Amino acid sequence: MAHYSSSDYPRLTKTGFFLGLALFVIGAGSELVGHALFGSLPQWENTLFFALTIVGFLIGFFSPFVFGILLPLTE
Repeated sequence: MAHYSSSDYPRLTKTGFFLGLALFVIGAGSELVGHALFGSLPQWENTLFFALTIVGFLIGFFSPFVFGILLPLTE
């Protein structure tokens, strides 16, 4: 089987997972620390931290499936 692409799927899988994990931790941690230190946060900050948490979860969850399973099978 010939290797046509120069994509490094294991590296992309790990990078995507850890990027998602970092976004999730930053979003959830900032939400907790912000409410603990300042009490009520502005709505735009709540939205930003919630979005970081959701996007981080989605990237961390789907990155191993896309770069670890789907793309290597289609190559």
